Amino acid sequence: MPPRLAELIARYPALAPCEAELLRAYEALVALFRSGNKLLLCGNGGSASDCDHIAGEMLKGFGQKRPLPAADRARLGEPLAAHLQGSLPTLSLPSFSGLFTAWANDCDPEYVYAQLVHGFGKPGDVLLAISTSGNARNVAHAVEVARASGLTVIGLTGATGGTLAQRAHLAIRVPATETFKIQEYHLPVYHALCLAVEETMFPPA
Repeated sequence: MPPRLAELIARYPALAPCEAELLRAYEALVALFRSGNKLLLCGNGGSASDCDHIAGEMLKGFGQKRPLPAADRARLGEPLAAHLQGSLPTLSLPSFSGLFTAWANDCDPEYVYAQLVHGFGKPGDVLLAISTSGNARNVAHAVEVARASGLTVIGLTGATGGTLAQRAHLAIRVPATETFKIQEYHLPVYHALCLAVEETMFPPA
């Protein structure tokens, strides 16, 4: 168990039943980034904001600085390389406001995440789908496209899990049923995952 995940369980003992799935999610994310693939994120409302939050932690240093390796520094040259950091390729699908408005105007809005996964997703990528109820229809369509396209689906949801828990390859179901309480658990869960992945991909000197 990575120290960050063990610390999470120690701070939030109610998350102990999620321990096995947290470890599986961590392993899937490390394997993803080591293979050069990317992480896609989708969710609605507060979960959409969580997608942007997670992308921010993955794309730059979170718990530590991520200086570029020597090969990248030589390729980019100084001082440019001195102002950049190691990055883990992550796309927050809710951030595509131009496509969202065009899709809502021209197509069925329920399928916008499915379209984005179809456009960006490649075999070996991971879709992290966030839904407090587990029953968001637009998220469900994205999961179906992801599975058909060879992506691994990680679900982050509440205690009941809904259809997301049934269709995801692995589902982290936090022990709450009210939306705001589920979201209160989601934040420390994804913070711990981001920190654990960062410390594995960018070992402190």
